[in-house]
Amino acid sequence: MSKAVSESTDIRVYDVFLSFRGEDTRRSFTGNLYNCLEKRGIHTFIGDYDFESGEEIKASLSEAIEHSRVFVIVFSENYASSSWCLDGLVRILDFTEDNHRPVIPVFFDVEPSHVRHQKGIYGEALAMHERRLNPESYKVMKWRNALRQAANLSGYAFKHGDGYEYKLIEKIVEDISNKIKISRPVVDRPVGLEYRMLEVDWLLDATSLAGVHMIGICGIGGIGKTTLARAVYHSAAGHFDTSCFLGNVRENAMKHGLVHLQQTLLAEIFRENNIRLTSVEQGISLIKKMLPRKRLLLVLDDVCELDDLRALVGSPDWFGPGSRVIITTRDRHLLKAHGVDKVYEVEVLANGEALELLCWKAFRTDRVHPDFINKLNRAITFASGIPLALELIGSSLYGRGIEEWESTLDQYEKNPPRDIHMALKISFDALGYLEKEVFLDIACFFNGFELAEIEHILGAHHGCCLKFHIGALVEKSLIMIDEHGRVQMHDLIQQMGREIVRQESPEHPGKRSRLWSTEDIVHVLEDNTGTCKIQSIILDFSKSEKVVQWDGMAFVKMISLRTLIIRKECFSKGPKKLPNSLRVLEWWGCPSKSLPSDFKPEKLAILKLPYSGFMSLELPNFLHMRVLNFDRCEFLTRTPDLSGFPILKELFFVFCENLVEIHDSVGFLDKLEIMNFEGCSKLETFPPIKLTSLESINLSHCSSLVSFPEILGKMENITHLSLEYTAISKLPNSIRELVRLQSLELHNCGMVQLPSSIVTLRELEVLSICQCEGLRFSKQDEDVKNKSLLMPSSYLKQVNLWSCSISDEFIDTGLAWFANVKSLDLSANNFTILPSCIQECRLLRKLYLDYCTHLQEIRGIPPNLETLSAIRCTSLKDLDLAVPLESTKAGCCLRELILDDCENLQEIRGIPPSIEFLSATNCRSLTASCRRMLLKQELHEAGNKRYSLPGTRIPEWFEHCSRGQSISFWFRNKFPVISLCLAGLMHKHPFGLKPIVSINGNKMKTEFQRRWFYFEFPVLTDHILIFGERQIKFEDNVDEVVSENDWNHVVVSVDVDFKWNPTEPLVVRTGLHVIKPKSSVEDIRFIDPYKPTFL
Repeated sequence: MSKAVSESTDIRVYDVFLSFRGEDTRRSFTGNLYNCLEKRGIHTFIGDYDFESGEEIKASLSEAIEHSRVFVIVFSENYASSSWCLDGLVRILDFTEDNHRPVIPVFFDVEPSHVRHQKGIYGEALAMHERRLNPESYKVMKWRNALRQAANLSGYAFKHGDGYEYKLIEKIVEDISNKIKISRPVVDRPVGLEYRMLEVDWLLDATSLAGVHMIGICGIGGIGKTTLARAVYHSAAGHFDTSCFLGNVRENAMKHGLVHLQQTLLAEIFRENNIRLTSVEQGISLIKKMLPRKRLLLVLDDVCELDDLRALVGSPDWFGPGSRVIITTRDRHLLKAHGVDKVYEVEVLANGEALELLCWKAFRTDRVHPDFINKLNRAITFASGIPLALELIGSSLYGRGIEEWESTLDQYEKNPPRDIHMALKISFDALGYLEKEVFLDIACFFNGFELAEIEHILGAHHGCCLKFHIGALVEKSLIMIDEHGRVQMHDLIQQMGREIVRQESPEHPGKRSRLWSTEDIVHVLEDNTGTCKIQSIILDFSKSEKVVQWDGMAFVKMISLRTLIIRKECFSKGPKKLPNSLRVLEWWGCPSKSLPSDFKPEKLAILKLPYSGFMSLELPNFLHMRVLNFDRCEFLTRTPDLSGFPILKELFFVFCENLVEIHDSVGFLDKLEIMNFEGCSKLETFPPIKLTSLESINLSHCSSLVSFPEILGKMENITHLSLEYTAISKLPNSIRELVRLQSLELHNCGMVQLPSSIVTLRELEVLSICQCEGLRFSKQDEDVKNKSLLMPSSYLKQVNLWSCSISDEFIDTGLAWFANVKSLDLSANNFTILPSCIQECRLLRKLYLDYCTHLQEIRGIPPNLETLSAIRCTSLKDLDLAVPLESTKAGCCLRELILDDCENLQEIRGIPPSIEFLSATNCRSLTASCRRMLLKQELHEAGNKRYSLPGTRIPEWFEHCSRGQSISFWFRNKFPVISLCLAGLMHKHPFGLKPIVSINGNKMKTEFQRRWFYFEFPVLTDHILIFGERQIKFEDNVDEVVSENDWNHVVVSVDVDFKWNPTEPLVVRTGLHVIKPKSSVEDIRFIDPYKPTFL
């Protein structure tokens, strides 16, 4: 157990330095204390002076003192009789005074006062030293001072018979653990470490004795997993019986094997160096046998194989209750596979944290000369928040000038430092073959792309589904999928991947597997230096005006090329040869008039040639083709025969403006899912279709198309059909074969007749037919006669018949079909009366009649209607809001009534109290009686109202009025329920208003102020606007600004949002009403209650 100082040849750092008299406590108290400290993982130097000789403390002992963090002085019976002990005590106190290290005195079977005042046996010992060292009595004075100083420190006292020795040792060890937690540094500049530790500490729950928890710390290389784990380890170790930090598991397992790791684990925990294992199974058996008796904190750092975990921490029941295991890894799936569900994902440093760390490493200070700011920002951008990169960059630039910073950063941006590259490459090296290929594809081409597009292209390139492999890259923290479904790869990881490809042939791009650099691609194509090594080329010239001057033969030697994507017209001529190895070919603006005659790639899956100059298409059979795209090929007049494309899923001929003929084979592609011929303006007919897999068809903007294709059989996958801006005048009865159609849009087309069979579409929810003049339903045909198929559609929820010249005849006969509709838009039509039969639409919630300029009467509303909008119905004179008699018992549901610019409206009858929002802006013909009825106090007393109508005077029931656009009052106790009235409001431009509430000078956030009232049209005359609330809900803490039991001053003002610059004041007068059933009148004043009143 004892360690002679002379045996130490290397300078070591100790957690604890034990100073004691060996003959007193070596084999008892101090020996037991040492053993407990070591078992806790607290590295301890034992200063046993009985083994020393000579007159001075040896240099090695002095070094041990200087390299210790905590000092324990065990004052025992014979401690003061040893000059070695006393010299050591002086040295310790001198050192700790200068370096602020903790000292813990333990008074073992001695009185602290005897040590402090040198009485009893301590007095006798010091007297003996004085007689022996009379010429050097100054040394005895130093010893006396040291004893006095040490005895005055907070410590522990123990006397035999007063308690158990082991309990004292437990207290001392716990005390030391807590002190080490503070004094032991993990890094010299722990930037951002503290709050990350708190996150892991919360998962760790170190003080709980319940169960055994395994916690994962996951992240990319260099992000600080080990630093974080070590910091948490040092912080929490004091709570456990024993602890072990097993570092570099991946590397040690590769070099020495799992048996060596098991031996190391057991040796660290039990402080036994002679443990020898012969197999992993034996190690597992021994761990399971020995560790359940201990409450253990174990860290396994940098694990990459599941077998490592199975051999070292196979199951929670291997450990004692309350034990914790922390595992750091780059592979999230590894943790999942081992059943670790508590995982902390380490994030990159924020910009402020990155700046702090970089400044410390580069300048050793937080103060930076302004000349370096731009360089620092550049370095931070390059490092992208990875601590390892920031430390390496900062250290390499320490003491360097501006020019050296510039040149070094230039170099790093081209070729990152090797240490960074190698740290990140570890994760790459652990991937399987196909995972490596996908990783390099993303690094070179697809960082920031949508996941669906990557799966689409790479699935075709590699010939298989890659969801699993992409998922593996996510789990290994090499990529992430953001909230928008885009794949994101850290900049340094991307550079690492691209560097791997570049190293395939540093000097000859044509010998690399992937080409992404415009410069390299142009060089290879213009100089014909491509080889069979090239697998992928993606060239995006969208930000360049360069034209590639080539002879069209550059692809001849690229016999392994699978993916060729060229975006933007940038070539002097088209290709004369294309490799038959291609699986993905996308070429925007290809200057060829046709594909090379010998181009017959057997495995081509994606062919996209938009904006190209093809005159005609004669394509061979492509048995693997899934996507075909010839968008905006303006010279194409017909589609090719596609009968040799058995698995084609997507077909695009968007805005091929000269396309006039669709080959019949298009109608029989039974795997086709998406078909888009939008904007083919010369296309007049479409062949019959029997596309059993079709999910989407787009024929919108085919302005010459006069008929929808005949449907030859059930098509169960189409849910949306858009025929906007076509010349189609009627739909075929075979439309009923679209049995799963949910949405049908027929905007701005020639539609005049809907087939009766449309009612058989039982899943149709949205029918939108806009600007189709003369629309009518066809008469019942023989297929549906007497079969009750013209009953109301049970699925149809939303109908939009905007601007279809709908007449009174249609309204009389067609409304019955909408009996189950919830939203009906009949705006901008020609009918004159909305008949009372509208009340039969019992499920209708929203009814829009805007811009029906011929509408004169509304004879009732449906019983469950919530919103009625009739904006600019300029002929409307009478509005009856009556509901069926049987519905009045349950109360009307109408909440919103919008009648803006109904300039001839005179009467609104049957106003229900349920209306919360009424806008009658510019309804200048309303009768006086109608206005009085709308402003009756009873209608507004429930609160939660917003009414706007023409008028000049604030109603009399508003108790308090003031000029301008603000008003004030005082309240105590509970904030009152109020209504606000604004008068004036005439303005020639649209604007919005909202109330603002301030209490005692503090502007409050309320739901009240979020409720803007917008005037969408110029307000032509004076208006009244009433805001009422059931109860104002404050988002701020009102208690912080309200004086309890005292009067509080409230100012309610108006915030105005102008769409144009205001030129004149809006609000002339403001009124305020207290809703009395909900407020105490005694607690409200409209004059300052603190001002004296005079009789």
